[in-house]
Amino acid sequence: MTKKVNEQYIHKLISNNIKRLRSLQNISQLGLAVNTGLTHNFINDIENCKKGVSVRTLAKLSAAFSVEPYQFFLPENMHNDDMTVYVNDFNDSLQKMVAELTQHYTSKDNKHT
Repeated sequence: MTKKVNEQYIHKLISNNIKRLRSLQNISQLGLAVNTGLTHNFINDIENCKKGVSVRTLAKLSAAFSVEPYQFFLPENMHNDDMTVYVNDFNDSLQKMVAELTQHYTSKDNKHT
């Protein structure tokens, strides 16, 4: 059975994927707002399907999460074959976290030398 694709469905996809990416990367709505230059209220409205996103906003979100724009359109009920996208998301998030921690502790070490 195919889902009916309409504006509401697309808003829901984007909303769910923003929440998923925020959760994976442990970013609050406020943190995402700061990282994108958008307001906290706007992020909240997007996640609650009250507002849509422009291409400019999608680009800001992609940059903030360090993901490709298509990742905002992934369906919730993916098949097992499609789980590689989620695994790749997790790997990207993990690599980003390791890089940030490495940079943080390396810069601390450099201050003491």
